[in-house]
Amino acid sequence: MNYHWNWHIFLEPDPTGAGTYLDMLLSGLKLTIWTSLSAWVIALICGSIVGVLRTLPSKAAGWFAFLYVEFFRNMPLLVQLFLWFFVLPELLPHAAGLWLKQLPNAPFYTAAVGIGLFMSARVAVQLAAGIGSLPRGQRMAATALGLTTTQVYAYVLLPMAFRIILPPLTSEFLNTIKNSAVAITIGLIELTGAARSMQEFSFQVFEAFTAATLMYLAINIVVVFVMRLIERSVAIPGYITGK
Repeated sequence: MNYHWNWHIFLEPDPTGAGTYLDMLLSGLKLTIWTSLSAWVIALICGSIVGVLRTLPSKAAGWFAFLYVEFFRNMPLLVQLFLWFFVLPELLPHAAGLWLKQLPNAPFYTAAVGIGLFMSARVAVQLAAGIGSLPRGQRMAATALGLTTTQVYAYVLLPMAFRIILPPLTSEFLNTIKNSAVAITIGLIELTGAARSMQEFSFQVFEAFTAATLMYLAINIVVVFVMRLIERSVAIPGYITGK
């Protein structure tokens, strides 16, 4: 049985009546972008805090950061999304659990938070490694100038560490975009979900997932290009080699 190719399928109306199949994919693409950006903001904020805690001399801070990273890094993302979406509402008090279940766009918020926390553990490790790679003299000189610990990190260590870890952060951002596809399992119709819906409605599986693949590639190319521009603009001559 030969497969019947139909590249005009994207211009045909989808069964929901909301537009064409191309509109369905573009809607999924938009949701993928918003989910990924929201998750990345959460990952950067939480990951930066935990990354700093990993480098503090406090044992309590170090243990908290260690447990945080090990919990989120060693548990599969799919399991974490299931826990946030299905289990957490049942563990909370009845009123709070009911509120979570009735929350509009709950799959979106769950995916953004779940993926964000999952990726934050990786960001924390990258940032801690970046801070650890800096010469000890920088911290000692800043302390000798009378800067507080907060000022040492804000004005000396973090600006340098983030410059060093920009390349691995780019990879983590790309992973965040790809991880957004897992959100289909909790009912979020992002790009992969839209492609799957198109395939189920039209039976044009190759066209649907070819278009989704090209859209994912386009997003990732844009991210790599933008991050390279940022990397070149913040590179420090003589310290970090710029291309």
